[in-house]
Amino acid sequence: MTANSKITTDCDFEKNGKQFAYLDVPHSSNGSAWGYVRFPICVIKDGSGPTVLLTGGSHGDEYEGPIALQKLARELAPNEVQGRLIIIPALNYPAVRAATRVSPVDGVNMNRAFPGKSDGTLSQILAHFVASMILPLADVVIDMHSGGKTLQFAPFACIHKLDDPVLQAKSRDLLLAFDAPYSLELVEIDNRGMLDTVVEEQGKIFLATELGGGGTATHDTISTAERGIRNALAHLQVLNIACSTNESSKPNKPIWETSAAGAYIHSNHEGLFEMLTDLGQSVNDGDAIAQIHSLTQMDAAPVVYRAKRHGVVIGRHFPGLIKQGDFVALIAGC
Repeated sequence: MTANSKITTDCDFEKNGKQFAYLDVPHSSNGSAWGYVRFPICVIKDGSGPTVLLTGGSHGDEYEGPIALQKLARELAPNEVQGRLIIIPALNYPAVRAATRVSPVDGVNMNRAFPGKSDGTLSQILAHFVASMILPLADVVIDMHSGGKTLQFAPFACIHKLDDPVLQAKSRDLLLAFDAPYSLELVEIDNRGMLDTVVEEQGKIFLATELGGGGTATHDTISTAERGIRNALAHLQVLNIACSTNESSKPNKPIWETSAAGAYIHSNHEGLFEMLTDLGQSVNDGDAIAQIHSLTQMDAAPVVYRAKRHGVVIGRHFPGLIKQGDFVALIAGC
């Protein structure tokens, strides 16, 4: 399994039962000349059924994924599984330990490192192992994200618009089964190097989340993650449980989208950031959604940023200061 990778592991991906192990990446540093960086992994396998890869912590300041996936790995017994779960709760383990978006070891954003390099930096080696040796085992990938320190979201699960109508339909079914407060078909600003893209190019189902943000996690966002993962696994018939819908679930629940022009709003100014709308609030084209106050000109009127489409405010800039080029808000339509 490791012939084309520097990574070694004691994990047997074909063995029935539950295994807690590590993916060991050689890393010689000033602090440890012959050391490893050890990425925790859990494999739970029993019966016959699909293989689902569950990942979190691709960005180290996003906590719902690592918390919910560690809890799932501890709680599930093999006899509750029909198939195989491969759980990597901290895909960018050094970043999770440092509470940073990118790895403090090599400065790499893990979700822009795919398909990786077998002889690259630490993050690239891990990305290569996942892309070339774990993804071929998987039928479905669920990747847990949230807003981190700089963003905040109305909790949503998301898929992408795909050219394959069969894969699109299966992805939509999984999206609705997850039953997050919002379900979204997301258009990325730049999808190069993402785990999402590699999975979809292999013709596999991919689901992601954006849950909360601000560099922390709440009871509600963790509960959304836990409930959603179990709902998705029940839908895939990997778990012997019934789906449990949340209070926001409705018949014919809408799927929102960000494909229209004006969905993403970015700043052309810097200063004190004031949000004028709440997450989940409906807005119309032209409505004021945020404003930026000058730090140097007390008598200057704030610069107002307005919606460029009708929809709901589903994401926002989180820190109190903002710079030119920073994300301001995401407006999803339906």
